[in-house]
Amino acid sequence: MSSQDEQFPAAAAAAPEPAAAPADEGMTWWYRWLCRIAGVIGGMSCAFAGLWNCVTINPLNIAAGVWMMLNAFVLFLCEAPFCCQFIEFANAVAARADRLRAWQKAAFYCGMAVFPVMLSLTLTTLFGNAIAFATGVLYGLSALGKKGDAIAYARIHQQQKQMDEEKLTGTLEGQA
Repeated sequence: MSSQDEQFPAAAAAAPEPAAAPADEGMTWWYRWLCRIAGVIGGMSCAFAGLWNCVTINPLNIAAGVWMMLNAFVLFLCEAPFCCQFIEFANAVAARADRLRAWQKAAFYCGMAVFPVMLSLTLTTLFGNAIAFATGVLYGLSALGKKGDAIAYARIHQQQKQMDEEKLTGTLEGQA
């Protein structure tokens, strides 16, 4: 307890505890940073390609470009809230995004990146959303978990092989 908590024990007991940190889901620190950096680079590519896509007279290209710039804003807001310091709710959104599971982020980012491509299939939308989609794929791969060791896989394979042999000998004895 701190000295302030010792002086006011009732206030210390009534104070809410900080929210429990979400489970890493087996993500290492470097993989988490790789996902964040990919998100920031994906946001930049979406922003530039979206702006370039808006310089046209085709309304579907303009809609896809606006959606790509919205994707860039969401990626910056979730992955790098320090880029959005002028927005009051940026830290709250980033904290909420950090509490999401990896597969939820993967589905969200991939869905955001696919929509403009479905609106207007051009090279600009494909290349502009590729890194944002790759960010979703990275989060999806982390949701799958770590790869098992070779010894565990060998044991499982050996047990399955023994069970298959027992079933095969059981059916052969039943036929004889």
